[in-house]
Amino acid sequence: MLRTLDKEDRLQLMKFVCSFAWADLEVKDSERAFVGRLVRRLELGPEEKALVESWLEVPPPPEEVDPMDIPRGHRELFIQAVRAMIVADGQVDDAEAENFELLSQLLADR
Repeated sequence: MLRTLDKEDRLQLMKFVCSFAWADLEVKDSERAFVGRLVRRLELGPEEKALVESWLEVPPPPEEVDPMDIPRGHRELFIQAVRAMIVADGQVDDAEAENFELLSQLLADR
C-alpha cells in the first residue's frame, strides 16, 4: 500500500508520523527507529530523509499537518502509520491517545 503514495504523499505521511512522535513533547529512540524503518520502506531519497530527520528535531508546523489534506484513498494508511508510531515506544500517553482519536474521527467523518 505504501507504494501507492507519490512523493508528496510520502512526505505528508512522514509529517503526520513525526508530529505524533512529538505528541508527548519528546521523541524517543524507539520512535526514531520506527521513523527510520518507515523512511526505508518508503524509499525516500537523501533530501527527503534529511527533511524527515529535521522533523524529529523540531516538529512540523501545525498548519502543515492538516488531516483534511490527506487524500481520501490514503486515510486508512495514514491512520495505521500513526497508530504504529504511537505504540512504538511501548506506551501511549493521554496526549497521544487524544490526538489519535481526534485524527481518526476527523478522517472517518469526511
